[in-house]
Amino acid sequence: MKVPITVTVNGTPRQVEVEPRRLLVHFLRDELGLTGTHIGCETGQCGACTILLDGQAVKSCTVLAVQADGQAVTTIEGLAPRGMLHPVQQAFWEEHGLQCGYCTPGMVLSVVALLQEDPDPNEATIRHALEGNLCRCTGYHNVVTSVRAAAAKLAAGAEPEPLLRS
Repeated sequence: MKVPITVTVNGTPRQVEVEPRRLLVHFLRDELGLTGTHIGCETGQCGACTILLDGQAVKSCTVLAVQADGQAVTTIEGLAPRGMLHPVQQAFWEEHGLQCGYCTPGMVLSVVALLQEDPDPNEATIRHALEGNLCRCTGYHNVVTSVRAAAAKLAAGAEPEPLLRS
């Protein structure tokens, strides 16, 4: 038996039917093709599946799709217009806050939520906010530097930038 839900995903309202036990991460990836939401541990420990649910960072492997009914979901694909980088993504690129990239979408969305709540976080606040996002490649120093750079960009009114510059 499927249940009807209405959810806005990356600005697009959708009316769909989902199985009540369907996890939001699987709905986003398998039914909507939004594969930037990565599946890591499937236990809520790693943060690779982090999305924004009504502006709050949540691990989509811990949320049922039916729980998103009536809410707005933002995935990494919806953070900036196609072919553009959100200022947080740009800062991660410029400050080398990523390596293999598997954790990056979840990290970026967690940082977006953090900077909406605290536009000028100190290092301790940044590290605390990212405790739920694991990265096996970095020592987190460049991630913290990226968050500080993103905060400065946003404070200066930065807009999304083209992905490729000529």
